[in-house]
Amino acid sequence: MEDVSEVTELEKLIEERLRGRVPAKIVEDAKNVLKKYTLTREELEKILEMIVEEYENNIIDPGEPVGTVAAQSIGEPSTQMTLRTFHYAGVRELNVTLGLPRLIELVDARKTPSTPLMYVYLDEEHKYDREKAAAIAREIELTRIENVTLRVDVDIFNNAVIIELDPEMLADKGLTIEDVKKVLEKLRTKKARVVISERNPNEIVIQFEEGIDPSKIEKLRDRILKMKIKGIKGINKVIIQRRGDEYVLVCEGSNLAEVMKVKGVDYRKVRTNNIKEVEEVLGIEAARALLIEEIMSVLEEQGLDVDIRHVMLVADMMTRTGTVKQIGRHGVAGEKPSVLARAAFEVTVKQLVDAASRGEVDELQGVAESVIVGGYIPVGTGRIKLVYNPYLKESSFQ
Repeated sequence: MEDVSEVTELEKLIEERLRGRVPAKIVEDAKNVLKKYTLTREELEKILEMIVEEYENNIIDPGEPVGTVAAQSIGEPSTQMTLRTFHYAGVRELNVTLGLPRLIELVDARKTPSTPLMYVYLDEEHKYDREKAAAIAREIELTRIENVTLRVDVDIFNNAVIIELDPEMLADKGLTIEDVKKVLEKLRTKKARVVISERNPNEIVIQFEEGIDPSKIEKLRDRILKMKIKGIKGINKVIIQRRGDEYVLVCEGSNLAEVMKVKGVDYRKVRTNNIKEVEEVLGIEAARALLIEEIMSVLEEQGLDVDIRHVMLVADMMTRTGTVKQIGRHGVAGEKPSVLARAAFEVTVKQLVDAASRGEVDELQGVAESVIVGGYIPVGTGRIKLVYNPYLKESSFQ
C-alpha cells in the first residue's frame, strides 16, 4: 500500500478533503498531528472522513434550545450523585465536599465553599526539598496560641492567666517561647505584664492590674487563646503531599491573594476551589475557567459523562455580566427581562405584583413566557418568521 510520506503531499490531501467542510483550526490541527505518523493513503483518507463525520455529528441544528438541553444534560445525571462528603484522595486529615452538595455550591455561587481547599505549588528552589517545603508550610499555616498550648489556668486571687505551652508543638511550628511572649505583649489591655515563669520554663504568666473584674479575666483568657502568632488568615491546616518528584502543599482553607505573595511559592500555579475568591483576585475569565473545571471535576468524579459544552454554557450565563452570579432568583433566573418567566421560576405573586406596580410589559420573546400564553416558542421551526405575500406573482416562487 502506498505511504503518504511527503509532508507537502499529506498537507495537500488534508486541504482537499477538509477545507470548506470543517473550520480552519481543525484543518491546521489535523496537519500538525497527522504529519507525525507514517500512514498509507487509504488510512489517511479514512481518518479524514472520520474527522468530518465527528465534526458534523457535533454541530447543533439551527434553533436548537441549547439552554434546555444543557439543563437536562446536567440535571438528569446529577440525580445519580451521592449525598456525602468524601475524604480527599490520599490525605486522611482533609475532607472535601463532592457530589450533589458541591454542585449546588457551584451553581449557587456561594461566597465560601463548605470545604475550601488550596493547592500550593513551590518554586524550583523549594519543591524538591521536603524541609524547605515544610518551612513554607509553617509560614503559611495559621498558628494561634491555642494551637501550641497544653493548659490554661485563671488565677483569680493573683489576677493572672497562666499558659503552659507544648514544647513539641512549638518545635513543630518552628516557634520559641519568646515568639509567643512577644505576641502576648501586644495584648491591648491596661497594665498587663507578661513574664516567663521561673519554676517552669514552658509557662507564661500574664499578670493584670489589681482590682480587675474576674469576669473580664475570663473574657481576656478566651481572647488570648485566639491571638495569632504566625501564618495566613484562613489557612487552618497545611499538609505536604508528594506528587511525582516534587512536594505540593494542600491547604485546608483559602486565602489566594496572601498565599501568592509568600516567597518560595510559584504564584502562577497556586490553585483554590473558591470561585468568588478567584474572581476578586484574578478576574472574571479565571473565575469562569475554574467554574467549568470544578463542575466537570464533580461530574467526572461521580462517573457521569456530560459534554463540556453544556457546562461552558452554564458558566457563560453565570459570568456574562462581569461578576459570578448564581443560577436562581437572585441571579440569572431573577434577571430575565420577561415578567412571566421570572414568575414561573419562584415567588410568583411577588414577581407579578412588583411588575404590575412598575408597569412592565412582557414582549413574549422567550420560551417560558410563550408556553404560558400558548404561543409559538422561539426554538426550532418556531424561530422562523414566514409570511405569505398574496401580491407577489406566482413566478417569484419558482
